[in-house]
Amino acid sequence: MDALLPVANVLGRLLSIFSFAYLMPILASLIYDDGTTADFVAAMVISLGSGLILYGVTRSHYRELKPRDGFLLVSTVWALMAAIATIPLLLVYDTMSFTDAFFETMSGLTTTGSTVMTNLDHAPPAINLWRHELNWLGGMGIIVLAVAVLPLLGVGGMQLYKAETPGPMKDSKLTARIADTAKALWLVYFGITAVCILLLNWAGLSWLDAICHAFAAMGLGGFSTRDASVGAFDNPGVEFILIVFMVIAALNFATHFVALRGRDIRVYWQDVEARGTVGLIVASCFGVALYVWLEGTYEDYPTALRHVSFNLVSMATDCGFASQDFDKWPVFAPLWMLFLSCITASSGSTGGGIKMIRTLILAKQANRELTRLIHPAVVNPVKIGGSPIPNGVVIAVLGFIFLYFISVVMLTFVMILSGLDFMTSLGAVVASINNAGPGLNQVGPATNYAVLTDFQTWVCSFTMLLGRLEVLSLAVVFTPQFWRK
Repeated sequence: MDALLPVANVLGRLLSIFSFAYLMPILASLIYDDGTTADFVAAMVISLGSGLILYGVTRSHYRELKPRDGFLLVSTVWALMAAIATIPLLLVYDTMSFTDAFFETMSGLTTTGSTVMTNLDHAPPAINLWRHELNWLGGMGIIVLAVAVLPLLGVGGMQLYKAETPGPMKDSKLTARIADTAKALWLVYFGITAVCILLLNWAGLSWLDAICHAFAAMGLGGFSTRDASVGAFDNPGVEFILIVFMVIAALNFATHFVALRGRDIRVYWQDVEARGTVGLIVASCFGVALYVWLEGTYEDYPTALRHVSFNLVSMATDCGFASQDFDKWPVFAPLWMLFLSCITASSGSTGGGIKMIRTLILAKQANRELTRLIHPAVVNPVKIGGSPIPNGVVIAVLGFIFLYFISVVMLTFVMILSGLDFMTSLGAVVASINNAGPGLNQVGPATNYAVLTDFQTWVCSFTMLLGRLEVLSLAVVFTPQFWRK
């Protein structure tokens, strides 16, 4: 128990910091006079008070965090933040259950974009802004944000950074200290978001819609202020702008930083992961559009290309916007899009899934094993971008891939046992673990997750957290070895 108190101390600090996130919806509620000001003020006071109390009670147990503490912290902070973020929803919507409110806020913070809410077109502006702010904050990760703040409080951040981004991350030490790195990445994130807001407003969206959809695009969260998502606007300009920024958000932000700092776009071409992400997306857009057009879904190829490009990019980058009910397209198209959500996003991006770098390493390792069958004595190291990958990293990737797919299989069976059909179960689990938003069938883009039972909703909430922490960071907490001294 004593080992948990230092983590609780940091949780108290984070909770206090998180309370300031309510300032944005409070300002929106005052501007639009939507009657939710008191609800958000109450939520802010509860969050701040809870954080200060937790910090005060555990203050004597403060110490520098160990690596194991980092894994426990990232596993609990997301659940705690999601729980405390439900307060405005519960206060504004008397009929909303805690289960549904927690699902909504977990979906926001994990940038999944799944929703159980309806009548979003007429929701209080502050509520819509709050949902999208959760997308934006979750995009780079609450822990990564805290890395820039915690050193000021005397808590080292490297353990937390490593705990939230396990696996074969490229060396992204852009600055000398991790706090400076986090600040640099957030500056890039904030700047690109501001550009997106301005362009969306220029394309015809109101300032509120522009801010909300820019937040969702950059966080790859997929929330919308409309029940029909982006399809409600029927605006090709808006769709094109969102496509561009969804792709930007799906690339490594370290690459963005290096490109901006050196004013050299060749950096993207030199990044093998960026080439893989963009190349796969572009080829899939043209190929699936051709397939959908030949199947007679749309009358002409340009129309098919427009709708396929937006929805495919949205799913492939794990954003979750929708402009069409792609669940009604020929079955190959939505299944391919769901598959892309597993592998397309880059490491160091706001996307989810396996990540492109792991996909490339897995493909290289498979090729190496085939070569060994023919030439057993050959020395053939796995190389990415010309650099050899240590065998330890390759083994770690294989372990991750196994845990990822066994999680998908087992959770799909759990959903089937709970009464869902196979396609809905698979779509819900894959979309949740990839933080992609819409699934298939009953949870497709034309509906939402409100059709699920409470048990199924909690399974999806857990799956979203599992995916956002890239399986390993959450799974390790459930191992007996983790709790042994």
